[in-house]
Amino acid sequence: MASSLFIFFLTSLSNFLPLSVLSATVLEDLATLTPPPDFTTTITTNCLHNPLLRYCNNTSSSSPMNITEIFRSTIVPGHLCNESKNPNCIDSFPKIRIHGRPKTAALYLSFNFFWKYCPLTVVEIQLVNNSLKSEFPTNVLSCAQIRTLDLSYNQLSGSVPVQSLSRLTSLTHLNLSYNRFLEEKISDSEFFNRFNASSFIHSGLLPDVKRNKMRVLVLLIVFPIVVILLCCCLGWLCLKRPDYLRRTCRRSHKLTSAMLDAATDEFSDQRLVSKGNGVDIYRGTLRDGREAKIEVYTEKVSKEKRREFEEECEAVLKLRHKNLVKVLGWCNSRNLRALVTEWTNGENVETWLSSSLASSWRRRLRVVMGVVEGVCYLWEQWPEITFDLNTSSVLLSDDDQEPLISQFKIGDGNSSSTNIFNFGLFLLEMITNLKPNEEQEDSATRYLEYIRVHCPDNVERVVDEKMKIEERTLEKVKEAIALGLMCTDGSPLKQPSFTQIYDMVVSLYESSSRHH
Repeated sequence: MASSLFIFFLTSLSNFLPLSVLSATVLEDLATLTPPPDFTTTITTNCLHNPLLRYCNNTSSSSPMNITEIFRSTIVPGHLCNESKNPNCIDSFPKIRIHGRPKTAALYLSFNFFWKYCPLTVVEIQLVNNSLKSEFPTNVLSCAQIRTLDLSYNQLSGSVPVQSLSRLTSLTHLNLSYNRFLEEKISDSEFFNRFNASSFIHSGLLPDVKRNKMRVLVLLIVFPIVVILLCCCLGWLCLKRPDYLRRTCRRSHKLTSAMLDAATDEFSDQRLVSKGNGVDIYRGTLRDGREAKIEVYTEKVSKEKRREFEEECEAVLKLRHKNLVKVLGWCNSRNLRALVTEWTNGENVETWLSSSLASSWRRRLRVVMGVVEGVCYLWEQWPEITFDLNTSSVLLSDDDQEPLISQFKIGDGNSSSTNIFNFGLFLLEMITNLKPNEEQEDSATRYLEYIRVHCPDNVERVVDEKMKIEERTLEKVKEAIALGLMCTDGSPLKQPSFTQIYDMVVSLYESSSRHH
């Protein structure tokens, strides 16, 4: 229904007029074109089928239908639609848009007969920056269905027809800025209150000044205060409690002393797991609910050492291996240095060796195999990271008893010879279920001497009595002891490399699998 008149405009012109005529200017067409013979019949038929058409509603007994005027009104839309650069004027005419063309705008505003029968398809009228010097063009208000009316940047004067504008019930966007209307307070008008003050800038119309002053006050004073407070809160969270921030907004690995205080109940004795060698180990609960092992380094260090500590922590954070515990983060504040790793409920190897599960030589080799894989990963890909390797620091995972190297000596120097020596001790501890007394300086030397005295002839004297060894695997146990003694040799030149150690352990493990 809304497009019936416009479609009629186009079909009547295309059916009755040659294309060469349609290319003429609107003034030429208005001057030369006349209604076709059956135009009156067509108009009458249209009104019978659709009485709501504008040219039907504009007739009465006192004012009969003006066929010539109606015909002239059918000539203008095609030209104006193209002037307004609508994409498809054959099918629709939604927008009247003339910017910066004073003569063109004035010409089309003068066609009162067109506006009287304004096409129902038009929903937007923009006559911007055309230097229009008349009073308010009330004829455009005949297009009562429009949603946008923009008459800004002209020189319109006189009064604004408030009552006529109020009939535009579908209007959602109005711009009368930069005109010369008579000064008039419009804050009392319910119609104008639908639009903000930017619709009437330098127009002469006066919106609710008090309301606008309040808005300015909010924007200039209250809003900056709110922004400053939010920035302060965000800064405090970033520095003190980044665990409160969303994961996408925070560096989850950089922890603060306040966070670790909260995780360990201020480092209470109930949370303390062990102390020794300059490292206190606590069991903590992070803000997200994860259980964590918190290694606190008690030694006071220089600013340079603290910087090196942080660099090494960033490297440790990148460790990814099934035989290494997952590093969750670190703290490097002025009063606290700590490394935080995941907590494993599984027992350590030292405790496991005393259980019945460790009675199998093959199971012990499986643990050794996992440790070797973790050590080789560290040495080959992260040679700058030092690790602590003994039966008390290697944990077993809860589910599949996978060995996990759990302690990394951040800030200490790294040495291949030392790491190989420590692995040798670990291997011998796995076989003997004995370990040197750490409180005695020469304990490791006497421990190794004890094993050398009994190997290989009296190897049964040093092998853990709980481990059941068949005759066919005894030789493999001797080979493992020999490997451990080579690793603990005082001369680094006589020690095997990590590659050789890996190959030997793989051979021992595969041999135990065949005998199993």
